[in-house]
Amino acid sequence: NIIRILFYTAISFLISFLFFPVFIKLLRQWKIFDSSGDHKIHSSFVPSMGGLSIFLGSMATLVMCLSLQDWVTLKYFFISLALMFIIGLRDDILALTAKQKFYSQFLPILTLVLIDNTRLSSTYDVMGEFYFPEIVSIILTAFVLLILTNAYNLIDGLDGLAGTIGFIILLFFGIWFYEIGEMSISYIAFAFCGALLAFLYFNWQPSKIFMGDTGALMIGLLISYLSIRFINTNYTLPDAHAFKFESSVGTAICVLIVPVFDTLRVIILRLRKLQSPFKADKNHIHHQFIKLGFS
Repeated sequence: NIIRILFYTAISFLISFLFFPVFIKLLRQWKIFDSSGDHKIHSSFVPSMGGLSIFLGSMATLVMCLSLQDWVTLKYFFISLALMFIIGLRDDILALTAKQKFYSQFLPILTLVLIDNTRLSSTYDVMGEFYFPEIVSIILTAFVLLILTNAYNLIDGLDGLAGTIGFIILLFFGIWFYEIGEMSISYIAFAFCGALLAFLYFNWQPSKIFMGDTGALMIGLLISYLSIRFINTNYTLPDAHAFKFESSVGTAICVLIVPVFDTLRVIILRLRKLQSPFKADKNHIHHQFIKLGFS
């Protein structure tokens, strides 16, 4: 199984790696760039929509490694992922306003919550064992998916940053789900790990292409889905299991600490200034490091 995982990760890497130069050339010809702006660090026009190659490499690999039964079982997850990919693609080609982008994300998120029954159902011993009423579970899960998806999108502001953070998070989930025997979920995490490695080769400073919302929203939804799945699965594992973490919620927060902390921080700063939490600015953690003189 380890050899199979490494093999499929390498395939995902190779497919994405081969298509990135193609997309970079086409996007330059079509003049589809991520333009510079007040809240942007880069000052030149760089092709966006790197998520296209990430999506292509990952999905082509998953077609090879997942069984038909896996696709049927996870069909609503893949539908939600595809919907979020389309929203990001639309925003990269023809920009949505912050509110339009925010509200459009309810479609893939509610598909997961209402149809796939992806739910946070209790307090998971954080405050004792208390199970939520169904409506509370639906609202809470949709809120968490929305926040985590956009938290990942918000850290995509520096060459190599979102790709590296995404790779580390997905590597953790891939290894953990492999160790508890959920191979289909592990394959998904590792397939995207391979594609993100290929992306990092072209995204390292000076970047040749950006992830764009095409990639950031898609990876953000994937990470948020795996986080909720991790919390539920870890909580139900026997106490004697070698890979059970004592705190499901605490461990998930540790894995996601960079995007979660950064997003909470900028939202609080914006609200303190009586600004909209959707307003883009240069108050993210990576902006502060640059102000301190780091490259």
